[in-house]
Amino acid sequence: MSRNLYINLKLIFAPILLCILFLSVARLGFYVWQFDRVADTGELSFVFLQGLRFDLVLMAMVMIIPASLSPLFMTHRILFRPWRWFMLVYTTAWFVFICFMEFSTPSFINQYDSRPNYLFVEYLEHYKELGATLLAEYPLQLLIAAVMVPLLSWLFMRTYRRVLTSHQPLHWFAAILLVPVLLLSMGMAGRSSLGHRPANPATVAVTTDHLVNELALSSTYTLLYAIYQSRYDKKGGKPYGEMPFEQVVDIVKREMLVDEDNFISDQYPTWRQQQSTTPREQPYNLVIILEESLGAEFVGKMGGLPLTPNIDRLADEGIWFENLYATGTRSVRGIEAVTTGFLPSAAISIVKQNKAQRDFFTLASYLKQYNYDTGFIYGGEAHFDNMRGFFMGNGFNYVIDHKDYKNPIFKGSWGVSDEDLFNMADQKFSSYAADQPFFSLIFSSSFHSPFEFPDGRIELYDEEKNTENNAVKYADYAVGKFIEKARQSSYWDNTIFIVIADHNSRVYGNALVPVERFHIPGLILGGPVKPDVIRTQASQIDIPPTLLSMIGINGEHPMIGRDLTIPENRNAIGRSIMQFYKVQAYREGDDIAVLRYDLPPALFTYEDKKLVPSNKTNQELIDKAIAHSIFAQKAYNEKLYPQQVNN
Repeated sequence: MSRNLYINLKLIFAPILLCILFLSVARLGFYVWQFDRVADTGELSFVFLQGLRFDLVLMAMVMIIPASLSPLFMTHRILFRPWRWFMLVYTTAWFVFICFMEFSTPSFINQYDSRPNYLFVEYLEHYKELGATLLAEYPLQLLIAAVMVPLLSWLFMRTYRRVLTSHQPLHWFAAILLVPVLLLSMGMAGRSSLGHRPANPATVAVTTDHLVNELALSSTYTLLYAIYQSRYDKKGGKPYGEMPFEQVVDIVKREMLVDEDNFISDQYPTWRQQQSTTPREQPYNLVIILEESLGAEFVGKMGGLPLTPNIDRLADEGIWFENLYATGTRSVRGIEAVTTGFLPSAAISIVKQNKAQRDFFTLASYLKQYNYDTGFIYGGEAHFDNMRGFFMGNGFNYVIDHKDYKNPIFKGSWGVSDEDLFNMADQKFSSYAADQPFFSLIFSSSFHSPFEFPDGRIELYDEEKNTENNAVKYADYAVGKFIEKARQSSYWDNTIFIVIADHNSRVYGNALVPVERFHIPGLILGGPVKPDVIRTQASQIDIPPTLLSMIGINGEHPMIGRDLTIPENRNAIGRSIMQFYKVQAYREGDDIAVLRYDLPPALFTYEDKKLVPSNKTNQELIDKAIAHSIFAQKAYNEKLYPQQVNN
């Protein structure tokens, strides 16, 4: 009987051991690849040992039901025959998925400096753009995966099939005893903790390098955990701490630098009056040019590479933001910030959340009240990331995308070129009557992998054409050409333009939050604009209220950003809020509070572009960070950010 028990337990645990063996080999490969970063943390053994632990967690959760039921089917050959085929198909399917995820990981790390997370799922929805990008950027990785995934899966199936043929009937009494033992042991292995909470990614967050922490996990685990955590998205995300909402509101309102008398609603705590510093009877038009991934490291004026001669030159002719920071690492996060002024959260952007698809405040819904024609101009497919749905449900009158361009100069994987985009914008703006105000969001896409753009426009910075650096230089060329054309137009004198990045480029770094990778350019231009430099630390959420003040409108809205046309606001200590996947940082000057799930807040000082652990006590900064994270969740979930309020 003991021999039969051993044989049948081998049938149950063989696929678990095979999967763990594969994951260990894969982790060893990543370990060697990222050895310098692992070595810098001093956690050489931790990564591998915790990797074994979390691989067991994954396989215990995958196998808990079939493993626990298997003894009942092992009591007779007739029962085991169909069960054998089920186990073979079930375990092979999981191995294929695990294998695919590990082979997908290097490309994902190259792009996002992390193991696959919920972005992996989001991009699968846009298979055309994804496929074109993968073919252009990672052909070798695709080829390796196309060969190795089927080959390894075939070897797994062949090996496990041989194990299954060794089955010997199990005594029914042993089977009955074995079921609860397996169920309990698998459950404990899946929980992997005797504490209040089961093991989760926070368990391995022992270094400040998030990628090193994630190497202790598997990509299947990080993806499934991200999907599990996404259940909080329906409620606007999960806050990082607890605080009475009255205190939350008090802190958020105080940090807006707005007089208490300007708050005019009891129901909607941040609903307030904003007085323009330059009120006009005929307000100016407003154009937001959102530049894809244009991080500070590419902008010469910001100490970056000499790739933006036009923006560098124009910076001296307009209002230049010297210390501006993005709220996130995705385009929808930038759209969220500059069009709605809404706070970032660990949930997906409100551009994609259900409760924000109608009656959510945007600049478009606000300006429609003042007879503005409002629209979104894009060169790609506007349904990407639900942009069209969000815009058309929240105040935008029209959306222009790739299908509206007739005979474009150039069309790549992500749509028409930036030149085509700006030519379309110029045609649209030139068609307006002098007394018709307009607001437009223009979103570029040429600086997006695989970095395709027309020939003969720029002197290449890199010898190979389709590179990040060359694409940036082309994007700068296109925006410079548009601004010069706009100067000669009928709408220039009555329009405020802002050129701003949606987010930085690939956000890398071994810090919990790579702050320098959130640094972005911002430049306000237009007929009425006088040269100036805003040196105050600022966030993308400060841009919309600043623009409203500049175009000359007095009105009411719920935005919590600061109007940086007000001298007192420029002289105050600046702040920025940065969402880096599931980590949020609240920065004030060089002091930063970092929030993570299931871990206490951490304080850092920003020195020489690095996060240095702080020995200071700064509960006030921690409270500000927690308050803003809670407010974002509450404001979304309880609809505290409406288009209009009936007083």
